[in-house]
Formats: sequence, C-alpha cells, structure tokens
Amino acid sequence: MIYSFKGYIPVVHESSFVHPLAAVTGNVIIGKNCYIGPGAAIRGDWGEIILEDGVNIQENCTVHMFPGKSIVLKESAHVGHGAVIHGANLGRNCLIGMNAVIMDDAQIGDECIVGAMSFVKAKSVFANRSLIVGNPAKVIKEISDEMIAWKTKGTRLYQQLPQDCFESLVEVEPLRELPESRPTQEAFYKTLEEFKTKE
Repeated sequence: MIYSFKGYIPVVHESSFVHPLAAVTGNVIIGKNCYIGPGAAIRGDWGEIILEDGVNIQENCTVHMFPGKSIVLKESAHVGHGAVIHGANLGRNCLIGMNAVIMDDAQIGDECIVGAMSFVKAKSVFANRSLIVGNPAKVIKEISDEMIAWKTKGTRLYQQLPQDCFESLVEVEPLRELPESRPTQEAFYKTLEEFKTKE
C-alpha cells in the first residue's frame, strides 16, 4: 500500500519490492534492490525517509520520526522483524536485531550490529563496527571481520528476495491436503556458529 501525503508521493525503484501488506506513506525514497516485508510501516508524513540501495525492512517494522526530521538508512542496512526505527540514522551494512528499538537522533555507525530486543536511547552515537546490546544499549565489543562476512551474506539473501518475489509470489487459495510431491526447502544459510565452523 503506497500513499501520497500532502503532495509527497513515495519514490520506489522498480527493482525494489514492497509487500502489498506493507504501508509506505509520503516523503519516502526507496533505492534499488530493497525489500519491505508485510506489516512494515514506513511513514514519511512528518519528514523524509531515505532507504539507500539494498536496505531491507522486515515484517512488522516501523520507521518514523518527529516532525521536521529527516533520516537515512544507508546502503545494505538490515532491519530485523519487529524493530522500530524512530528518527534514527543507520550506517552502511549495519544489522538491527529483531524487536530492537532505535530512538530519535541516534546514530548507528557503519557495520554495527544491534542485538535483538535492545533499546538504543535518543541521541546515542555508536562508532563503526560496534556490537551493541542491552537496555539501555551499550557497546560490548568490536565486530570482527568474520561477523561482518556472516551478516553481509545474510543481507544478500534479502537483496535477492525482491526479484524472487516478483518472479514467484502469487496470491492463492490454500491447499486442503498435503501433496505427496511437496518439495523440501534447501538450507542455504547458516547461523553464525555454523558459519564459523564451516569457514
């Protein structure tokens, strides 16, 4: 669902996928190869929201701000299920964990990881490659090359997902019985621990 608000019409690159059950409103600019999941709300009613190329906003996330603010989610920022970004700026190739809350004027540096359920206070500033966890959130260590490699691989899945959705996502009626020929899905991504073992 794409909505104009006070003359501002969202701009969405044709390579990006916005799920029909997401809501994108007003002064929003979405770059290339972005994925916006069902239930996500990106509200540019009071200020500008820019999603640079390769950003993903997963299911039930909220992106909003106080009036007069503008925010940028930089290239390949990865926002996990249920997270809230309220008036904060996200650095390049960062990961915001599930159900994390990032408050107004916070600055998350490039290649940071914010742990699931963390609460980042307003005006917090975190340097690049920080592992940020807790309530209130604080840095517990620096992100390793290995962790960034794992995170980047996961984000690439979401950057491929828009094309996969354009090619295969179709609204259907459910089956009433399990077919004998139902295929098995491939395990094509590993947890961080499995990734470390494999590498």
